[in-house]
Amino acid sequence: MDLELTEEQRMIRDTARDFAVKEVEPKAAEIDKNGRWPSELVKRLGELGFMGVAIPDEWGGAGMDNVSYALAMEEICRACASTGVIMSVNNSLYCDPVYKFGTPAQKDRWLRPYASGEKLGCFGLTEPMSGSDAQTMATFAERKGDKWLINGSKNWITNGPHADTIIVFAISEKSTVGKAKHTAFLIDKDTPGYSREKPDEKMGIHGAHSCTVFFENIELSDEHRLGNVGEGFKVAMATLDGGRIGIAAQALGIARAAFEKAVEYSKDRKSFGVPLANHQAIAFMLADMATEIDAARLLIWRAASMKDKGVRHTQESAIAKLFASEMATRVAHKAIQIFGGYGYSKEFPLERHYRDARITEIYEGTSEIQRIVIAANALK
Repeated sequence: MDLELTEEQRMIRDTARDFAVKEVEPKAAEIDKNGRWPSELVKRLGELGFMGVAIPDEWGGAGMDNVSYALAMEEICRACASTGVIMSVNNSLYCDPVYKFGTPAQKDRWLRPYASGEKLGCFGLTEPMSGSDAQTMATFAERKGDKWLINGSKNWITNGPHADTIIVFAISEKSTVGKAKHTAFLIDKDTPGYSREKPDEKMGIHGAHSCTVFFENIELSDEHRLGNVGEGFKVAMATLDGGRIGIAAQALGIARAAFEKAVEYSKDRKSFGVPLANHQAIAFMLADMATEIDAARLLIWRAASMKDKGVRHTQESAIAKLFASEMATRVAHKAIQIFGGYGYSKEFPLERHYRDARITEIYEGTSEIQRIVIAANALK
């Protein structure tokens, strides 16, 4: 890959940075404190083309590439991780699979208005008793003549309380020998039998609402089926390969925010008569933080570049997500240490960055799942 960004990539990065600094960052603390869904920022993301960055313009997207998407994600998440993950879910977990696996008619109905930001999508894989082991899900799709009957539930669905449509994965064929078959479906929020719980109360990303979604005797036709019957797991895994790039970029943005604040503070705050940055212990911490941030960015760009080339990137996405997410927690931890007591105070944003960073090690595949994926590829 070429490490020199194209003019178009620099343009989208700079546009995202300008928007993030002027409109997102000033509201980040209030969004976190009040757990407020940032509807006005979500609308602006759509207007700027950030809700379908890598979707062709013929389907409502910005027509950019996945490196551009990663660049934009980093900038938005540096300002507000909540706003960033709303954008990530709509791009990576909703628009991308509909674009890849949807029919022209499905793309016209369930992609175009979502990629343009007019509507919002979400992704339903995790269940109350089925997280990392997605094969054990209980949501079931029963064939009834020319219809499908869906029953079950999904939880921790980011964007769930506000999404217009959810991609749902359900068992469509049980098996006593081997693994069950799954199928993916597109279900609109106003479908009879569709209901949502109140938003979850979480440690971080307070503005990115999630919830449990229930399906009770939901009747669907084949036009709602995304991909082939029995190939839902393929759809889910292909989607997560790309989604992990988005979460890695989110982690990178959070880490960069913590690092930049730590650098400024270490130059302004004095101890023993000199700025903190003059103490080797602090300078070495900053050096380690800068090195890890740069390494994460290069891993993310590699995975995004491979996705743009249309080559398999499961291993590279897992590596980027694993390293970037754990790096973000380490960097936020060190930034709090540099701030001392102030870092532990809600008056300063470091504790928010720390809380927001932690989730990146969990959703869209825990660090343990990433290690399983990486090890499996290494041992082939």
